[in-house]
Amino acid sequence: MTRGLALAVVASAAVLVLAAALPPSPLAQAQPGLWEISGVPGAAYPLRQCVADLSLLARFEHRTKACNATTLRDGGSSRVIDYNCGAAGFGHSEVNVITPRSLRIATQGISDGLPFNYVLQAHRIADCQAPARH
Repeated sequence: MTRGLALAVVASAAVLVLAAALPPSPLAQAQPGLWEISGVPGAAYPLRQCVADLSLLARFEHRTKACNATTLRDGGSSRVIDYNCGAAGFGHSEVNVITPRSLRIATQGISDGLPFNYVLQAHRIADCQAPARH
């Protein structure tokens, strides 16, 4: 084995060991499914939404936009992210896992040129329904 190959093997093994030692993301405690989200600005009633990727709740204001997110902190019971959606705006959010079925999302930023700042409560209420087959 050449010295370069040996160093590459050792470096790869070290990366795997470090990755295995990292604690799981707080959002790994929660499951995708049907979530009821309250605190949505302008909504008279809680919003029910099928959520496949819980990390999208961190950019709730821009959930329909293509955004790039950077995780600033991911440990304990919370994840903090900054994200940028180009001309649509940007945000900073903290997702706290209260229980595996209950999340608190504090988010702020700029959306379509206007500031936003609010707190959402999200509760998992069921599995998502499979689409009906005809």
